[in-house]
Formats: sequence, C-alpha cells, structure tokens
Amino acid sequence: MCGVKGLGVRGWLLLGLITVVVLTSTGVWNPFPAVWDWVDRSQPISEPDLVWQQRVGGTPKSVTIAGDTVIVEQRTRVEARSLATGTQLWERKADWSAVAGGDRDPVVAVGKLLVKGYELLDPGTGVVRRRDGDAVAVWTYRNAILDVRCVEPTDCTLSAWDPRGTQPLWTAFLPGVHSGLLADNPDLLGSRRLTTPRIDGGVAGPESVPPLLGFPVDGRVHVVDTATGRVLQNVQPGREERLAVIGGRLLRITATSRDGTCYFTVAAHDPATGQEVWRRTGLNLRTADYAGCVQREDPQGARNVLIGVGPDGREAVIDGYDGRLLQVGADGEKLLAVDDRYAVVRSADKRSLLGRELSVDRTRWTRAAGGKSGAALTPYAAVIAEEKPSRLIAVDPRTGRELAVLRTSANALAVGPTGMIIGEGREIGYVRWGAGATVPPPPPDEGDLPGPNPGSTWQPPSDEGSCGPKRELCD
Repeated sequence: MCGVKGLGVRGWLLLGLITVVVLTSTGVWNPFPAVWDWVDRSQPISEPDLVWQQRVGGTPKSVTIAGDTVIVEQRTRVEARSLATGTQLWERKADWSAVAGGDRDPVVAVGKLLVKGYELLDPGTGVVRRRDGDAVAVWTYRNAILDVRCVEPTDCTLSAWDPRGTQPLWTAFLPGVHSGLLADNPDLLGSRRLTTPRIDGGVAGPESVPPLLGFPVDGRVHVVDTATGRVLQNVQPGREERLAVIGGRLLRITATSRDGTCYFTVAAHDPATGQEVWRRTGLNLRTADYAGCVQREDPQGARNVLIGVGPDGREAVIDGYDGRLLQVGADGEKLLAVDDRYAVVRSADKRSLLGRELSVDRTRWTRAAGGKSGAALTPYAAVIAEEKPSRLIAVDPRTGRELAVLRTSANALAVGPTGMIIGEGREIGYVRWGAGATVPPPPPDEGDLPGPNPGSTWQPPSDEGSCGPKRELCD
C-alpha cells in the first residue's frame, strides 16, 4: 500500500499509459481514434455555416467549378468533389490540371511536368475522354481547347478542339513556341487582370476564347484568328514598342523617354489589313517601369477592354475594338475590377464601392466599404472582400443585390451559377446564393444564373461568352 502511495505523479501517469496500451492491444478499449477525431476536427470557416466543408489532401493550387463538380488542383494530384455534397468523386496523380468547357460540357485537362501530352477527363467520373501524347502546351477556354505540338523547334502545329470533340476544328503552322514544355495556359500577349488579396485570380473560371490570340515566337508576334486558324500577322515590335492582341485588334504601345518622363501612344491595327483603326496619345496602360520607360508588362484590362491612366491621372476603361472611352473615373477614384460589361470602383473618399455599367457609363449601385476592400467580377457575381471585420460578399454586378454575405477570413476560390467555393488552408466549402444576404436570392425559374430585379432587360451571358461592348465580335 505504501508502495502504491509513493508512486507520485509521474508514476501514476506511467501506470495509466501502460493500462491504456494493454487495453488497446487486447481490443477491450481503444481511445485513440476518438482522440484523433477530436484533434483533427474541422472548425467552420464561415458564419453562417456552409452547405458543406471538407478538408482536402493538400493546399489547393486552384479550385474550379465544372458543372456539378468541383475540381481541386494540388501540387502532385487533382481531385473532383460533388458540388452538392462535397464528397470526393475521384482522385489521380497529376502535376497540373485545367478546366475547359461551359456549365453543360466541362472537361478537365491533366498532365505531368516535363512530359509531353495530356489527358481530358470527365469531371464527374474521371474517365479519360481523349488522350494526346505529343502536345507541349495546352490552353483551356470555355468554348475551346488549343494545343501545340512541335516536330522540330521551328516546326510546330497549333490545333483547336471543341472541349468534348475528337477531331481538331482547325490546325495552323507556327515557327516555334517558347522553349521547353509549357504545361497548361502559358502566357500569350493579351491583357493582365486586376488582382486583389483574398480573391483567387481564377475565381471566374475559364473564359471564352478571344477572337484573336497573339503568340510570341523568337521576338515576333504571330496573330492567329481563332475562328479559322489563319495566321493574320507576323510582326516584329519596334525598339520602344510592346505588342498586345486585345478586342480583335493588334495594339502597338509605344513608350518614349523624354524630358524626364514617359510619353505613351497606343495605336490599334486591324490584323487582317494592317490598317490603323484608332490611336490615343498620353494614355498610360501601365506597361512600363520607371527605368527608361522599358515596357515589361502586358496592359491591364480584361477580355476586350483596357485600363489606362490619362494625363490628368484619372483611370479610364477603353474599348479595345474601336478605342471608345467606356468609363472615365473621377479624380481619386480607383478601379478594382472590370470586364466587358461592368466595373467596380472605389470612391475617392475610400468609404464606398460603386458598381458601374460600361455601355451607359452610369453608376448602378453604391455600397459602404472600407478603404482596403477588394473586388473581382465573374459572369455570375461581383465578389467583394472586406477587412475589419473580415467578410466575403457576393452581389449581382448590375443591381448590387446581395447574393451572399459571409463573416469569414477565408478566400474566394471559385464562383458558379448557384454559389461560391471558399477556402482557408486545406479546408474548402460551398455556399449557395442567399446565405446571410439581406435580400432573397433569385427564384429558381430565373434560370441558371443569378439575375437582376424583376422587369429588368439584362440577360445572363451565354456559353459562347461576351460579344464585346458593341456585339462586334458576334455580329
């Protein structure tokens, strides 16, 4: 009895551990699974709670909504989960993945780094729909897939495919591509989107293929018509020029250093004829750095529009097709997000966000916001990230009607027709439109996309993508 009393704290702990080990080894009682479940239990990453929340195997590189599934790209593998329940549908090893196709016909391209070829998978089952063993680069769009294969470094073939097609729509010759194996969506000469913290750059998912693409090859730019595969131009930029292909035009952007400053000129050409279509001077597209006006960046913009800064310091949105000023900001205003139809602007006093429709250059909605709020535009919602308190808010881009209001420090990863994927670390979850919103979400009979107030003439975008501010790319 005295020996038992003299065990002390360490002795009792050792005796308890021995007892637990004996009970576990004999199968009488095993507390370890329950303890691990308690330690590993996920805490909700949002208030109100999500439809579902799941922990994935690694920190996601990208998340994309593909029809009824969610495609999660990780460092060495890709997995698909049910959009309705979050249940894992399939998983496979892959170094990169990218989603192509629209809401009704998505596919997932996967491949390995430093290895030619790729596979197209069905997002719901993971079954291989098409396999290619020679492509060195793949570009994925909402209505097309482009790939390129090279017999020799200077002998390459560019092909266009329907997302679920088995035969190429057209092929074109290119005298090379960037050196090496390029995996998915290597950079072309277009525009670069505005970005903001806590909203992923790919939150909008794949976009429709532009009418023209600019492929940089050995210091020259090859302009390809994506409808026919015809190479329209093979252009060598001047010493002070940067070329970009935006809105169906080839832009020649000149930055000249003189009098201690940079002088800018933007000239747009019709690639089919080579004729100049429009020109603007004094418009800074933010392509140059401060060292001798060297242009190292693509112009800012999205789809068929550009963002420029005028001589008076005010930001403007320009139609890349005809050079029209679609929107000119007031002094001190800051553009946070833009696409072909809308813009989200921070007011000069940094106390509110303004939603503007570009075709009429008018403010559609205003809401209070902090000075550090960020925003992004998608086909289905405008996403706003706020700090202090940390919130993610989704609104109708035309009316400003709230679709979801979440108190969360998570990031917005993907937006679809009926909701949004958010994530923090390895945790991802799905919220349907209407969560926490002060205004009810649209009723089901309004279609697949969240629409505006009843009686509005606004129509959601089709699977073919935007036709441009003047429908010039469709008409």
